[in-house]
This record gives sequence, structure tokens and C-alpha cells, in this order.
Amino acid sequence: MSEDIRIYVADLAAYNAGHLHGTWVDATQELEAIQAQVDAMLAASPVQGSEEYAIHDYEGFDGYPLGEYEGLQTAHEIACFIEDYPDFGGTLLAHCNDLEQARKAAEEDYCGCYSSLADYAQELT
Repeated sequence: MSEDIRIYVADLAAYNAGHLHGTWVDATQELEAIQAQVDAMLAASPVQGSEEYAIHDYEGFDGYPLGEYEGLQTAHEIACFIEDYPDFGGTLLAHCNDLEQARKAAEEDYCGCYSSLADYAQELT
């Protein structure tokens, strides 16, 4: 996948005070690294004592509608799934709307990507 899988995490206290303050984070990196970047963003807030954040934007999720309050761990797990299955991960997640169901489908039901039914049949024989 040529596009990075990333999230824009916004500082809610700053947002509510009329400031746009947040950071883009690679959602496929380790969860601890994601949390560290969010913590650093909150510490640098223009509003004293910022603690709350939300995902206000995202890129590279290939059709999966990531929610604003999805949570960093969930966003990370979804991003890693899409990274593991770049040809169809986001679309499959959007269809299943459940990460475990999508994992099962990808591991047990996916037979590959073929240009035509004839190409698939030829591969089987």
C-alpha cells in the first residue's frame, strides 16, 4: 500500500477553546509509541491540563470508517490488519464491521486475487 495508515489525534480541550492542536500518527507503529506521541501532543497543548483526545481524521484505512472515539488500541489493531492485507483489508473490515470476523474471513476464506474466474480455475487445477 503506497499510502501511510495514519490517524490525526486532536486535543479536545484545545479544540473546545477554539484552537486546532493535534498530531498525525502512524497507526501501524507499536501502541506504546502511538500513546507517547499523543501524550507529547497533549503536553504541548495551548490549553493548560489537556487530557482528552479524539481521532478527528485518518488516512489509508481503505474504506473502513474509523470512528472519532474508536480508541488508540482499536485504531492500531485495525491499521495493522489493513497493513497485513493491503489489497482488501479496509474493504473487508467495512463489510464485516468486526475485526475478529474480518480476520477469520481473511485467514480461512480468502483464495487470492485473480484477473478472471478462468485464472482462478487454472490456479486450482
